[in-house]
Amino acid sequence: MGKEDGTTKILFGSIFTKHRNTLPGLSEQETNEIKAAIEAGDLSGAAYVVQRSDELLKKTELNIAITGESGAGKSSFLNALRGLGDEDEGSAETGVVETTKEPERYQHSKYPNVIFWDLPGIGTPDFGPDTYLRQVTFNRYDFFIILASERFRANHAKLAEEIHKMGKKFYFVRSKVDLDIYNEKRKKSFNEERTLEKIRNDCVNHLFREGMSSPQVFLVSSREFQKYDSPKLQKKLLKELESHKKHVFLLALPNLSEPILEKKKKVLQRQIWKQALKSCAIAAVPLPALSVKCDIGILVNNMREYCESFGLDDISLIILASQVRKSVAELKDVIKSPLANKISKETAEKLLREATGEGLMVVKHFVSMIPVIGTVFAAERSFTVTYRMLNSFLDGVAEDAQRVLVKALDGEGKTNN
Repeated sequence: MGKEDGTTKILFGSIFTKHRNTLPGLSEQETNEIKAAIEAGDLSGAAYVVQRSDELLKKTELNIAITGESGAGKSSFLNALRGLGDEDEGSAETGVVETTKEPERYQHSKYPNVIFWDLPGIGTPDFGPDTYLRQVTFNRYDFFIILASERFRANHAKLAEEIHKMGKKFYFVRSKVDLDIYNEKRKKSFNEERTLEKIRNDCVNHLFREGMSSPQVFLVSSREFQKYDSPKLQKKLLKELESHKKHVFLLALPNLSEPILEKKKKVLQRQIWKQALKSCAIAAVPLPALSVKCDIGILVNNMREYCESFGLDDISLIILASQVRKSVAELKDVIKSPLANKISKETAEKLLREATGEGLMVVKHFVSMIPVIGTVFAAERSFTVTYRMLNSFLDGVAEDAQRVLVKALDGEGKTNN
């Protein structure tokens, strides 16, 4: 559709008034390109910017390095961050001795552009602190997580100092906190909050003595990843990542806390108008059969993505059930939406019929044949239907994920640390 076609100007005036100044889910450059297309009445150009933006999100790579001394639990922490147990298929190898001899690459099962690196232990004969960063190819990583299972030592502080000098972010994580809590519970004077504060202060003091100014330490348990400081750590990481990398990292995080579920819902909601625009652009062409087919494709792809992002697929539910020692049937019993592998062309067609009536194809054919006004109506109708349907489905999926979380962690305390 060319710029000279006045139809697109009418479409932009009726559909994009609310989005003219704020376009969620786009970079500043993409926003400017969309605005230029709006001013020119170039609907296909605007749709192209949206399509390119989606492709960039899918291609954006995030590399996360997990390091620390031998035996600190790096592999177990990496597995927990990927939503896996130590014995699940595809998990990093764990053991009582150092099992990592060189950087090992682990892709996220659903988001292969999110890559976790299990680095060799620092301070071993083969990996001294002076040469460590060069040996593990420092520049490939977006940030470093430095683990210690007891106390932080000179090696940790020196490594953090070198990472800082090279302009990268690092985060101190004290692992295996659940073991400390278990051992302390034997004492009559046990208080979990005081115990955690004692561990945290001990870690901070050791780092301070090694020359670190105002160090922040996160206390975690890879076995109980939803507890302790894990939610705070995830929040911190998300806050300090740039927009595209923040998006892919958030979707890849395990669904073990209510704040993460809420953030996932919001970030996916910000992308819905872009999917609706694709439907709108196709509907502006007077080929109703193509328009309906594309509407269905857009719905299927996005509905599956929502389910997988929230762990509403068979593999994710099996892994979660194993971790929380509940049956898959118990978790599935609280889910009202179809699981990812149950979403099909027929599912989308049924939802379209419910939203628009049995005569969708006939209506699109009829209105698309009316010069200008008919095309505008068909395009605006496609935008509205796609936008509302995806929002409604996302609401249902997010509610299901909340119910699954409550069921999974039933009896384990609050999920919104």
